[in-house]
Amino acid sequence: MNIKNIKQPFIEIFPGDFSKNPAQRNTPKVLFSTINPVGYDEPKLIAFNEKLSEEIGLGKLNETDIDFLVGNNLPENIKTYSTAYAGHQFGNWAGQLGDGRAILAGEIENESGQKTEIQWKGAGATPYSRHADGRAVLRSSVREYLMSEAMYHLGVPTTRALSLSFTGEKVVRDMMYSGNPQEEKGAVVVRTAESFLRFGHFELMSAQKEIDTLQKLADFTIKNYFPEITSEGEQKYKDFFQSVCTKTADLMVEWFRVGFVHGVMNTDNMSILGLTIDYGPFSMMDEYDLNFTPNTTDLPGRRYAFGKQGQISQWNLWQLANSFFPLIKDEKFLEDTLNWYGTYFWEAHDKMLCRKFGFDELKENDEEFFSNWQGLMQELQLDYTLFFNLLQKLDKISDLKTYFQKISYKILDEIKIIKVEDFIEQYHVRLSKNTISKEESLNLMKKTNPKFLLRNYLLFECIEEINEGKTEMLEKLTKALENPYDEIFPEFSVKRPSKYHDISGCSMLSCSS
Repeated sequence: MNIKNIKQPFIEIFPGDFSKNPAQRNTPKVLFSTINPVGYDEPKLIAFNEKLSEEIGLGKLNETDIDFLVGNNLPENIKTYSTAYAGHQFGNWAGQLGDGRAILAGEIENESGQKTEIQWKGAGATPYSRHADGRAVLRSSVREYLMSEAMYHLGVPTTRALSLSFTGEKVVRDMMYSGNPQEEKGAVVVRTAESFLRFGHFELMSAQKEIDTLQKLADFTIKNYFPEITSEGEQKYKDFFQSVCTKTADLMVEWFRVGFVHGVMNTDNMSILGLTIDYGPFSMMDEYDLNFTPNTTDLPGRRYAFGKQGQISQWNLWQLANSFFPLIKDEKFLEDTLNWYGTYFWEAHDKMLCRKFGFDELKENDEEFFSNWQGLMQELQLDYTLFFNLLQKLDKISDLKTYFQKISYKILDEIKIIKVEDFIEQYHVRLSKNTISKEESLNLMKKTNPKFLLRNYLLFECIEEINEGKTEMLEKLTKALENPYDEIFPEFSVKRPSKYHDISGCSMLSCSS
């Protein structure tokens, strides 16, 4: 790989701490601290994303590159660093935070001029580790490697994964915070993104009243990642905030489209570019439930439940607006923009549902139709993805009870089947109002509704196999996730098996990694 071409423009521009001191501490008035990866003596490559490597300009993998993929034996030109940011966690101000498990190598530029940041996750402690070891376990690393790539191929904005490696070490973790810590295999993921800048980077500078650095950070972000913004003065920052709001709303709609639940939507886990970032206790939704949260840490309040993600993203943008106030001293603009966000999000959300159902456009009474559909889905505990796959086959189905039972997580009696029949009748009435052909409607559904989702139980099985030294499941899932709108492996297009209903890592997770 062309690792000698990696550069660090961020640390050349912003104030930082170059002491390379890994001790946990506050680093006031700086945006980064240089830190060396811990280094691992016996690393072993598990998976490497060749297509991504070529795409971003790193090129082909050489035998010696395994060292780079775990942070060993780095070229002299690379000054590795971690960034400081702040955040609101579960609604409460947490003060200074930072990359506690992530270390940046810098950015690489491909032949087209596209720049990509490269980051290790699990390569050791940083000044922002908050008394943790900065390492990562295999299960969380496999989950991030596969899920970030799955989201990319689904068409959802996301960070991506370049490699997955064993570190050769054991890491002690309490998986469910139950007072039962155990040794697990350690791993490192190399992940990439156009930028890893978060809401929290701006929150930190604003909270510390480092207004010059805040403005410099906003200018840097606009110049590098928002080239469409050409305005000057305060208007430039207004256009920036408006664009961040739009990208965030669009991301939330995509999460709803595929049934993704992030699990920890703290402001420090929100990308300024509208990317899905920080794959922790996430889940793809099995049975449809607006109150579903996979994160045991979020119980019983369910702040970050599936159905609340639009609302929470708006709340997070309010916090970002407060941080931008020194640059945008126009309270009415900020308030109006945030109110507009709610309108824009729900309109985009309903138009997305229209595409999932094969409707040509959003029509009067569609909101009532969607509300009735949600009620049916929750009452019958129908599988979100399989439901829309089933809708595409309705003309070939004569026995609704048999087919809907296959996608339900509860027993459907005759009364519930009557409700299904009533809904299907309503659906056909709505389809009859389309101005597009039946074939166009079906094609719209096929492009919008995936056939394959990387469900937690599949990840659980894959992790179990990798722990045993097997990679067949990993290879199979990789092929499936690269083709989510095709049914390559029919055995994956089924609801979650009942044996996994209450298994940790399948239907419930924690933030432990």
